[in-house]
Amino acid sequence: MNLSEAKTILLLYRPGTEAAEDPQMAEALALAKTHPELTSWLQTHSAAQEALRAKFRNITPPPGLKEQIISEQAASHRTVSKRPTALLAVVALLLLAGIIAILWIPHQPSAPENTLADYKNEMVSTALRGYAMDLMTNDPASIRAYLAQNHSPSDFKLPDALHKTALVGCAVENWQGAKVSLICFRTGKPLPPGAEADLWLFVVDGTSVKDSSTDAASEFAKINKLITATWTDGGKLYFLGVQGEEPDIKQYL
Repeated sequence: MNLSEAKTILLLYRPGTEAAEDPQMAEALALAKTHPELTSWLQTHSAAQEALRAKFRNITPPPGLKEQIISEQAASHRTVSKRPTALLAVVALLLLAGIIAILWIPHQPSAPENTLADYKNEMVSTALRGYAMDLMTNDPASIRAYLAQNHSPSDFKLPDALHKTALVGCAVENWQGAKVSLICFRTGKPLPPGAEADLWLFVVDGTSVKDSSTDAASEFAKINKLITATWTDGGKLYFLGVQGEEPDIKQYL
């Protein structure tokens, strides 16, 4: 099991449940204990599940809801004989679903569309908090071989400056059903605790992002904490990110 597969399995993990008894889940949890970045991702995921669980615990039914349900149930029995006894449970579940929808659904982020802007935002989010390296190595050949083996773009062309930058490893990410190659680098600056990389390059087939430009020139943009550069070459879309400002990323192009 690689880290990408473990992450997919752990999306179903709920703290305090019997899920850990599942053999695949147990294997993924064991893997998380040996990889700091997967550990960090799992902690964030678990915290989100606990927060959601707390929201459910704090839901208070409207005053008189129980009495109203009982009253309406009694009335229905008087007018229609042999009404199913499960009706009360169904009504209660529907009302609870409505309450949850009101309290929770408006706070859920909308699913990303297949646009260049959404792709950039998703990749920045991945770089800052949402990935675990599948392969940790400074060997370019090993990285390309791993990506090719997992049907992710491997014949990418690196700018000359990136060729001289320290490699850390790689991962295979997904975007709207397409494989994205994430190549991780280290700039040489001090890293935050638990971090393995601070320069990230994402490579995807250009046809996988609806409005990606065919212009080979670099386009710079500040997204969240990262300064980013986007360009296309040979039918592939390249997206590079690092903390800082435009001069900080231009030195790698």
